[in-house]
Amino acid sequence: MAEADLHAINLAGGFEAHICILPTAAAPDNNHTRAGMNGVRWFRSLGAMQVSVVNVIDKVSASDLSLAQTLRSAQMIYLLGGFPEYLATTLQGSLTWEATLEVFANGGVLAGSSAGAMVLCEHYYDPYVKKLLPGLNLVPGSCVLPHHNNFGREWVGSLSKLLPDTILVGIDEGTGMISDADGWQVYGKGGVTLYRPDGKIEVPSREVRFTL
Repeated sequence: MAEADLHAINLAGGFEAHICILPTAAAPDNNHTRAGMNGVRWFRSLGAMQVSVVNVIDKVSASDLSLAQTLRSAQMIYLLGGFPEYLATTLQGSLTWEATLEVFANGGVLAGSSAGAMVLCEHYYDPYVKKLLPGLNLVPGSCVLPHHNNFGREWVGSLSKLLPDTILVGIDEGTGMISDADGWQVYGKGGVTLYRPDGKIEVPSREVRFTL
């Protein structure tokens, strides 16, 4: 993910930007500490100098005022992968999510991996509970299919019927897509497949900006 993450760091202000990692989605199986530190090591290996884990791991910590204040100091907030329903329900309506939205509204970068990307959409499918659920809706009219080149493409048939007016966004492993003022662009070793409501299937090239 180096290509995508380096571009995100650049959008956040460069290597001195404060990056906050939310390990919330990894908390249900008690993996948040390891996952959070893996994230810190990864971003530091790319050259980022200010990377920290903000331990929002349940409803209580999600409404902790001091953690919300820490998030407000960030230029980039990164949601790790794990359990999507737990992530979405923990953040929804919390002080830390309000702080995250403030950072985003003020020009900060908001990013997510796997479950972290899924919940940012209007809808997401949780394979653990086998349910289609409402997301945090930062990307309206969309639903991310993560690990598209592995198992995510298997969801296309059923989700196309359940979400006839929604763009299904299949993102391959090792691949990211980033939105800026000029639209979305693909980064990384794989591809992005867009399943449009009209039945059209698009695979944008890295040189072309596109809209959702």
